[in-house]
Amino acid sequence: MTLPCHHICVTRDENEGVELLFLLGLGFQLLLGEFTRRVAEAGYPDLRPVHGMAFQALGRSGATATELAERLGVTKQAAGQLVDDLEKRGYVRREPHPEGGRRKLVVLTPAARDHLAVAGRILHELEAGLGRETDLPALRRGLGQVVRTFHGEGPLPPLRPVW
Repeated sequence: MTLPCHHICVTRDENEGVELLFLLGLGFQLLLGEFTRRVAEAGYPDLRPVHGMAFQALGRSGATATELAERLGVTKQAAGQLVDDLEKRGYVRREPHPEGGRRKLVVLTPAARDHLAVAGRILHELEAGLGRETDLPALRRGLGQVVRTFHGEGPLPPLRPVW
């Protein structure tokens, strides 16, 4: 699989001596750009990666806006604005919290779950294409080690997507 190279192309021979952080960043940027393009072509031009991250953070059971802010690492105000926007677009809805009180539970709508299914399929297609040119098990092990090295000994956040 060849992803479009918008800035600097790095071939296998040119990787020697290139900073790891640069390669990780460029690889992420190119994959994310291709993913976003394919998601738009699949009928979701109004959604960006941050929306998918919010869908993942809400998960199957939903969350309050405050919990969403914590999970995304943003302010409560930013999470509230994101929820307002996604609610207007029909991707989330607010429901009474099961524990009562004034809190609201933000849950995914069928439109958001449909998007997640499409996004999941596209991610698997991208990974399959990458796997034809890359040793994916070795790449996973290596990237997993990077995460463990910099994350420390504590538990990792959930790594299984909500498709």
